Amino acid sequence: MTTDRIWSYAADSGHVEGQDLTGFSVVASDGTVGRVDRQADSDGLRHLVVDTGVWVFGRSVLVPVGVVTGVDPEAGRITLACTGAEVKAAPRFRTDSETRDPRYLTAVGAYYLRLAAPA
Repeated sequence: MTTDRIWSYAADSGHVEGQDLTGFSVVASDGTVGRVDRQADSDGLRHLVVDTGVWVFGRSVLVPVGVVTGVDPEAGRITLACTGAEVKAAPRFRTDSETRDPRYLTAVGAYYLRLAAPA
């Protein structure tokens, strides 16, 4: 199974190459999960680090850009193809060094790919 699609924006997501998404609100299918703290591209594994505030006890989560279904620059909002509970249940993000850890990124990608797999 290829994991490339989970690390790339969908063509119809509204993402514009070079666009700074820092500060955009991140909305799952059932509500807001936080704001984009930063975006990263570690060896082609593009993802967003989302500050969840108090929603997940003040921790951040790592979200592969392949789950982004919409980018609305006017509203400053990104929508995701998953629920808040699914984001919360993803492999735990602890340190910035994990954004460059292939094993951690592989685990995150596999988790989100399972969500996207047809039932």
